[in-house]
Parts: sequence; structure tokens; C-alpha cells
Amino acid sequence: MNAPERQLAAAWIKAAASEPIAGELLAIFSDVASQVEARGPACWASGRCCNFEQAGHRLYVTGLEAAFTVLMHAKESSPLSLPQIAEAKIRGGCPFQESNLCGVHGIKPLGCRVYFCDRSAQEWQQRLSEHGLTQLRELHERHGIEYRYGEWREMLDIVVRAMGPT
Repeated sequence: MNAPERQLAAAWIKAAASEPIAGELLAIFSDVASQVEARGPACWASGRCCNFEQAGHRLYVTGLEAAFTVLMHAKESSPLSLPQIAEAKIRGGCPFQESNLCGVHGIKPLGCRVYFCDRSAQEWQQRLSEHGLTQLRELHERHGIEYRYGEWREMLDIVVRAMGPT
């Protein structure tokens, strides 16, 4: 990891640890969750959405979301490690998947909140995702946090490496 990338990740970690910023992030997640709930998509708890290779999709997140998830997961459970991320990449899934369930359900990023295997959800998922991403970008701008959007496991890797040896 180069110095600029480490500094960037350190800024995300600091921001995610800030109660006001974490509160705003949770408010965005809550807003999206209420809009999803109003639409009532089916979730079969199959875990297919967490197996990116099998489902044929990728999860993209902001650096702030990745840092927030890593920090909150460490408070609630155990710290995420680089070997866990590497193993998830090999199997094509999410490092937080536990059997067919999400191990970070309450703190999962926006992309997880709007994605459903339910085909009837596809028509509104894109609009809701764009709405949430606009809110995330505005959060970054309000607080002077550099915005970067990347693949979930790569962003987790950057954050965990910046946090120190694992």
C-alpha cells in the first residue's frame, strides 16, 4: 500500500469513527431501508447475493462505507482480517457472509441494502441506488471526505491494511 492510499484510508477511518458522520451515514441507510421496506421485495435468505461470482454481479461501495463497516464489525464481533478478505475473494463471496446470512446486516453498505434477487425489484433498484449514492456523495462533500467508489472486497482490503497488521 502506498502512502497516499494509506492516508486516504486513514481519513475514511477517522471520518467513520466520528459520531456525527456515522450518524449521518446511518440516517442514509435508514432512509434507503424505509424505501425498500415500502416496496416489499422478497428476500429468501439464500445467500446468493453474497456470492458475487455465482450471482454474476459485483458490490461497489464508498471508502467511507467500507471503513464504517470494518469499524462497527470490530466493535460487535472480531476485527476483519486480510486472510478473511483473501479467502472471500477466492470463493467469490463476501467476507462477512455466515452460512446464508449477512454477518453485518445492520451495518451493511448501500449496495447490499438495495440489491435483491427478486426480479420484480430490478425496476426500482437502480433509482434507489442512485438516490442513496447522491446522499453519500453529499455527505462526503459536506465533511471534506475524499470520495472513492470501488469493489467491496478491494475497499475492505485498503481499510484493513491502513488499520495495521492483521
